[in-house]
Order: sequence, then structure tokens, then C-alpha cells
Amino acid sequence: MEIYILKSGACIAVFYLFYMLFLEKTTMHTFKRFYLLGALLAGLAIPLITFTTYIEASDMVNSIITTSAAEMDLSQTSTFLEYLPKVLWSVYIAGALFFSFRFGRNLTGLLSKIKQNQKLRLHTFINVLLKDSVSPHTFFNYIFLNKQKFEAREIPQEILLHEQAHARQKHSMDILFIEILQVVFWFNPFIYLIKHSIKLNHEFLADRAVLNKGVTTANYQNLLLAFSSNVKENNLANAINYSFIKKRFTVMKTQTSKKAFWLRSLLLLPLLAFLLFSFSTTQQIEIESPTAEEVQTSASREEMAEYTKLAKKYNAQEDGNRYILEKEVERLKFIYKKMSSKQRANAEPFPHFPPPPNPPTPIVDIPEEVVVEEIPLEVVVDEIPVKEPDPQKVPNTKRVPDVGTAPKVIKGINDVDSNIPPPPPVPEDPIDHIIGMAKKNATFYYEDEKISSDKAISIIKKNKRLNIQTKRINSKNPVVKISKYGITIDD
Repeated sequence: MEIYILKSGACIAVFYLFYMLFLEKTTMHTFKRFYLLGALLAGLAIPLITFTTYIEASDMVNSIITTSAAEMDLSQTSTFLEYLPKVLWSVYIAGALFFSFRFGRNLTGLLSKIKQNQKLRLHTFINVLLKDSVSPHTFFNYIFLNKQKFEAREIPQEILLHEQAHARQKHSMDILFIEILQVVFWFNPFIYLIKHSIKLNHEFLADRAVLNKGVTTANYQNLLLAFSSNVKENNLANAINYSFIKKRFTVMKTQTSKKAFWLRSLLLLPLLAFLLFSFSTTQQIEIESPTAEEVQTSASREEMAEYTKLAKKYNAQEDGNRYILEKEVERLKFIYKKMSSKQRANAEPFPHFPPPPNPPTPIVDIPEEVVVEEIPLEVVVDEIPVKEPDPQKVPNTKRVPDVGTAPKVIKGINDVDSNIPPPPPVPEDPIDHIIGMAKKNATFYYEDEKISSDKAISIIKKNKRLNIQTKRINSKNPVVKISKYGITIDD
């Protein structure tokens, strides 16, 4: 906290010195108004700005050791340092309470004047007529005037125009801002100096507004001398103050060229850069040096983004309803192998891919009249009486000649001449069939309702025992019907 107070005070001091040297006596009054307000905000914000630099762990060792030694020395200097923060905070709170009380008293005083005295509205301005002998002053749209002089028309129109300029340009907002800031940073002397400059610049702005109405400079200066006063008015009001008169007269006779205006404005850029470099905070963050493995192999940003997208896609799917593309799985494996250990630790978990299902067992239609028994090939059966088979019951069998009780040899089933049709080919997996038809832009129906290919795939994944009928398989637009029940095939 102490370092911030010192840095912010130094920043505000530099901004104020620049204003006094290059801007105060110029006629750039509107620019000066916002410069002074911006200088306060910038002076308080610059010490809060932090620039971060990253260094490897080995570079931080010496600095850490040096800092630790310095802190140990400071901790052993004096026990008074333990109580110093409490004392300083007590003083700060007391000062903040005092300035808060003064701010509240001034605001309450102005509001009570407005409430208790006669008011006359003139367009957007409200004249508050006071019985006390006061110099004209303004708070927002309220202009405080002596009632007797106002009713006797002893207040010149130029003075009224001056106060109306304060009200029209909302100078009271600047005053409230600096007063609130003063409550918090009451210990900073440059806050008071900038507050004085802000009020003086308000007078410059009001003077220029009056002179732009065609009032002669000499006559206006005489009126200011007549109505200026050393009596201190409310701090929240804009009043004609005698202490400002000399500088105001000097500025009234000054003319600043546009070239000089731009040259002085451009000087703010190096000033701002200097303050940022000098009073901002630099933070060093220690990072680990990459290992040899990480230096040699790592995935690029584009590959990491591709991996994350694919991994999230498959991790979001349920194990039983995954639609897996072989190309994407191979791409995931390639990028994952290329990633460093640090990248793998921070990356999306590698998806779990279940093993592919076993192909379905082929179903072979065997004629009912043919019974195939498991007989080893080239089995010799001795002394078995052989009956002549009935050709009507067992078709396509060869008769074995009867040679009494001689040994008989029964050949293997592959050597038997028969007209039994060969087994049909292994049927295609239903999901593979549906995916193949989807690639051919097939039209899908489920229970006679048209569905998309993705929905058809999802239905078959849930139940592979559904009936599937495909028409025009080899055409460009096949038709696939899926049903829980039998499908009527049209001739």
C-alpha cells in the first residue's frame, strides 16, 4: 500500500508540473479541463498496471535468495516497524473522517440555502435570492445572488452570463469529483494543487463564454474587479474570487495558435510512456524449462484444436451408441502419439473405443431330409452289416456293394456326390449395410415413415433384429425399409 501511495503521488506530481509548464497559460481551456481530470485518474491507475514477464526457473534462484536476505535484515532492524502501520492507518482514518464531515457539511449548507430561500426560474437556470451579502456563485443550475442587488438590477448582465456559463458547462460535476477524491487521498498535496487549477480553469471557460457574446475585454475586467471578493464561499460552488483575477486577465489577452496546441498535445505521448515505464508494476512468473522430450516432439496448436474437437465428440457419446469413423480414430491416435507429456496432461482424455463386434454366425439352410452326422473322415468300420438305404428317403447317395462281412470304408462327406446346395455367403452386418446405403443416398423408412440416415443407424444400433428390406441396391437411390414386423415384398 505504501508503494502505491508513493507511485500515485509521483505520477500526479509529474502531470501537474507538465500542466504548469506547458498548458496553464494557453487558451486551450476545454482541453485543459479534461487533461486535469484525466491526470488524476491516470495518476491513480498507472501504479495498478502490471506487466508480466516469464522467465525460466534457473533465472529466479539468485533473485529469490537476495530478496529473502534483504527481508531478514529489515525484520531485525527495529521493533518500532511492527507498530508503524497501525499508527499510519489511525492517522489516515482520522483525516478521511475529517474531510468526509467537511464535505457533508458543505453539501448540506448549499441544499439548505436552496430550500429556505426564494427561487426564480429563468429558462434552465434557477436564481436563488439570498438576504446575505454574497458574491454571485453557482452550484449546478442554481445561481446564488444577493436579493437586494438583484431586485434593484444592480448585478450587471455580464456577471449573470458568467455564472450561467458555469451552470451550462456543468462545472459543479468536476468540483464534486475532486472533493470526493480529496476525502480518500487527503494526504496527497498535489490533489489540492490540481483542485485549485481546475477551479481556475473553470473561470477561464466562463470568461471566454462571456467575451464570445461580444463584451469588450476592458469593460468586463472592470466588472470582475468590482464583484470579486476575498470572502471564502462554499467549496462546492463556483465563485468570483479575487485571487484568480491576475491570471485571468493575463489569459484573456493570450492567443494560442493551433500549431502550438498540437505540439504541446503531442508531448503527452512521451510523458505517458515515461510514466508507464517508471511507475507501473513488473511481475516475473517462473516457468519450468521444457524437457528434451517436449522440445523434440509436441503437437501444434492446430493439431491440439483438432484433437480436442474429436475427443470431445467421442467422449460425449455413450458406449452403446457410438458411431465411429476409422479415419477419425486413426487421426486421434496420430496426434496423441505426437503430443508431449505436458500436452497430454492438459488435453482432453483419450476416448475409450470398444472392440469391434464379432461377425454374426452364418445360418445355413439344410434340407430336412438330409441328416449330417459328425463322422471322422476315413473312418474304417469293421464287421458292420450294411443295409441298403432306401433311395426315396436318402437321395443322392451311392450304394455300397455288399461283400459279406468284409470291412467297409465310408468316405468323408466331402467325397459324397450330392445335389445339396452350397451354404449361402456370410450375411452383412446390419449397421454396415445401413451405412453403405447411406453413402449411396438411400431413402430410409421406419414403419412406413420416412426417416434420416442418422436416425436409421441409431435404430439399428439399438436393435439389430429388426427386419430390413432394400430395393434397387445397385441404383443411385436405393430404398431401405425397416420394420419390427414382417415386410410385405411386392412382386
